Amino acid sequence: MPRRRMGFWYTVAVLLLRPPWRVMTRHDWRGASHLPRAGGVVVCTNHISHADPLAFAHFLFDNGRLPRFLVKSGMFSLFFIGTVLRGARQIPVYRESADAGKAFAAAVAAVRRGECVAIYPEATLTRDPGLWPMVGKTGAARVALTTGAPVIPVAQWGAQDVLAPYGRRLHLVPRRTVHVLAGPPVDLSEFEGHDLNAVVLREATEKIMSAITRLLEDLRGETAPSVRLDPRTSDLPVIGNPHRSERRRTA
Repeated sequence: MPRRRMGFWYTVAVLLLRPPWRVMTRHDWRGASHLPRAGGVVVCTNHISHADPLAFAHFLFDNGRLPRFLVKSGMFSLFFIGTVLRGARQIPVYRESADAGKAFAAAVAAVRRGECVAIYPEATLTRDPGLWPMVGKTGAARVALTTGAPVIPVAQWGAQDVLAPYGRRLHLVPRRTVHVLAGPPVDLSEFEGHDLNAVVLREATEKIMSAITRLLEDLRGETAPSVRLDPRTSDLPVIGNPHRSERRRTA
């Protein structure tokens, strides 16, 4: 991979994060042949831990793609981290605000430049008690159908053993294995040429989430629940730490 294309701040991020992650964990990368080596692509994965972006990014980087992540906007205000994110041209997401559309426009522009845009369709850590994928939001499907770019589903498992969901304590001994499995492009051809209305986007999103879930079943050797958890129709908050909200309700 030509380092000249990475830029200074992307190189800083790689040098700071990749070596310790390789020391802290073992990795099991599979399905990389499904990743296009060049051209715009949307890569979607499940979200099980605040540590799993490191595994996801590591997998993409090791297989020749520089991911542009959609990152919640608050991270860009953090000292140094925000500088690195901006310098590495990551994409801020202004959740639940009037500026939410800016992330979509930036993601579309990145894909059209031939970049790899990495999206968590759930937009937050899964609230499913078994850590299975939840109902996804429609942004990834909308970017893919707008640009015509392929959608590569990816499942990951093991990062939750390094850092539990919403946990703050790293578990480094014994050394954990993180598993990442990519699958073939999701077939969204049935939606091509259609208006991108709510029904079309929901159906396309469900195809993406189903592909991710099947890959996760393969990784875990288990069967996912027949009904996907939908945080919008549950009593859980749509974003943020659900355990914190539970503590507030019982206080």
